[in-house]
Formats: sequence, C-alpha cells, structure tokens
Amino acid sequence: MRRLFLLLLLTGTALAQTEVTFWHSMDGPAERAIQQFANAFNASQRSYRVTPRLIGDYREGETRLLAALRTGGAPVLFQAEILLFPRLVAEGAVLPLDELASSLPKAFTDDLFEAAWEYGLINNRRYGLPFNTSTPVLYFNESQLRAKGLRVPGNWRDFEQVARALTSRSAKGFIALSESWTFEAQVTSRGGNLVTAEGRPNFTSREAVETLEFLQRLGREGVISVRNLSESFFAQADFIRTKGMMVMASIANWPAAENASFAFKLGVAPVPREPGGKVPLGGAQLVVLRGASPEQQRGAFEFWRFLMEPQNIKAWVEASYYVPLRKSATPLLEPFYRENPYRKVAFEQVAVAQPRPRTPQFAVWRNFLEEALEKALKGGVPARQALEEAQRKAEAAR
Repeated sequence: MRRLFLLLLLTGTALAQTEVTFWHSMDGPAERAIQQFANAFNASQRSYRVTPRLIGDYREGETRLLAALRTGGAPVLFQAEILLFPRLVAEGAVLPLDELASSLPKAFTDDLFEAAWEYGLINNRRYGLPFNTSTPVLYFNESQLRAKGLRVPGNWRDFEQVARALTSRSAKGFIALSESWTFEAQVTSRGGNLVTAEGRPNFTSREAVETLEFLQRLGREGVISVRNLSESFFAQADFIRTKGMMVMASIANWPAAENASFAFKLGVAPVPREPGGKVPLGGAQLVVLRGASPEQQRGAFEFWRFLMEPQNIKAWVEASYYVPLRKSATPLLEPFYRENPYRKVAFEQVAVAQPRPRTPQFAVWRNFLEEALEKALKGGVPARQALEEAQRKAEAAR
C-alpha cells in the first residue's frame, strides 16, 4: 500500500509539472549543451519541465513554425532568428513579456550587454529574450597567409590584394556566399545599410552596388568562387580542402568546423571595414508563442533566467562560440579565450556591431536580395540591374 501511495504521489507530482516545449535550431555541441541545460533545469525544480527539440536550421525552423501556427501545434518557447523575430511580433504570433521582465533585478539587467538586451524590445514592449548572439568573421588559411608573408586584411582594399595573392591555379583567394547576412556585413562594413531609417528596402544604395560590383569583378578575374545557401556544405569543403583561402561566416560555425581535419592552421579575423563601418549582429531571440498558458510563460521565462546564469553562459559559449551576454560571465571565459585568442574575435567585434534590420518585411525582402546575388555572381547579370530588380520586388511585396 505504501509503495502504491508513493507511486501515486510521484505520478501526481509529474502531472503537476507545466510542460514547456522548446523548438530550436542548434545542432552539434550546441544542441548537446541545450539538452544538458534542460536536464539541469528540470532537476533543479518541480514546477516546470522543459523539452527541447531540434527542428532544423533557422530557415527550416521558420517554415515549420509558420506551419505549426496555422495548425495549432506551435511550441511554448521558440528560438527566433533575428530577422524572423520582428515578423512574428508584427503578426501577433508571440506574447509580450514585459510583466515577467519587470521582475528582474536592476543589477541583473545592467549586467546584460545592452545591444542584445535592447534587441528584444519592439515599440517599447519586450517580446524577445536574448539567447545566442554572434557576428560574422573572416576565416582564413593562416598557413598560406604566413607562407606568402601577407597580413590579415583590415579594409577592402587590403582584402583584394590578399585575395589576389592567395589565388593560384588550384585555389581561389575567397569563397563568396550569395546569401543576405554575409553580403549585409560587406555593405555595413562600408558604412551602408540594406534598409533605410524609414524602413524601406535600400538594395540600390551606393554601398550595396559597390559591394556587388566588387565581388562580381573579382569573380570575373578568377579571384573568388561563389556558393549559394544550398551549397554551403560545399563552401565549407572547399575551404577545408584548400580550394578557397578565405570565407566569411558566423563565429558559431567554428565548433562544427573543428570536427573537420584541417591540413593548415585556421585563422579568424574581424570583417574588413572602412572607417565608420559596422558589422551586423546575428543570432536569435527566445520568444513565447501565442496560446501558451500563464504557467507556461512563467516556465519559459524561468528557464531563460537559468540559461543566463554566468556559469551556464560560460558553458554555452565554450560549446557554441557565441558571444557572452552578461558582463559577469566574461572573466570566467578568459582561460577559454587565452587558449586560442581567435575565439575572442567575435566578442571584440561587438564594439562595432549594429542590429540587423528591424523591419518585419525584411525576412521576405532578403529572398529577393539573394536572387539578385545569384543572378549577378553566377548568371552574369550586371550588379546594378540585379539589385534594381530586387528593389522593385521588395517595394511591391506586402
């Protein structure tokens, strides 16, 4: 009878727990870290149970979430890529978190890096909670760079000279990706933006045209190769196999790259910049989807607070290479950065970082931009013509 009573008691406790489903797009070491965080959080209290689930990369996750919102199968907590985040807010798909956030001590919010914390605000209401923040960086073959007596390029003129010097019959100096984020980084690093201050598409700006013409010219001259998003695996393989000497990607790509066998020393550098140039922040915000009960909202928020513990941030950065979100966590990471100073490049670059476009429609506009990049870099369409077409499509989109 006592055993039956204990069984019923344990079953009742489990039934009383509030389930918090969590969809995310982190794989590899980052996925394992998320599962470990969920296990530790679940063991630390009895009120909530977080269940993480990998649902593919950011774009696959976006497709699955939008389908789930239509059918009623959305999770409680979702990792919303920075461009998707404003769209979800505009469409009323996520819940405001102001009341929960108001419970945070000032010492806690002051300890968060401002850029990541402020990004969760739209129209002075909090809808997002920072989780993973990154910046694009320049990966390079350090062995070849040093063998040729070259310096890491700091601006785009230096970059062109280095790319030419690294080009040979068997290798290109740079692997260009025809996708929006790395292109955006090359535009903002020249002082431009892909969206105006008024929230309109800005694909035909001087800096955007200059960037695409620059890449197109280097492509014609055999200095760069071009890969699109569907060929991202081949871009990685080209770099590892020394068919390309430099490539631009998120710092968060590093842990996956470490699983590969490099025949050279891997170098990581800031994005080349002109005076006054910036780099776009990448990553995601955690959001709570409409339909979540007050208990589920509280559970999701408490899990986020658990993730923000300095020791957990340390573990997260070491697994994912994302930028630490709290000032108090940075001293804990000094041994990690000291072991390989290149790991600190993305963190140091935050000083010249800016948020990505907050216009909800940009998540759609970028598709037109990427079509333009593909046409120009692979199809030979003049850069300005391709960007003007993308601009017209973006302006006509609703």
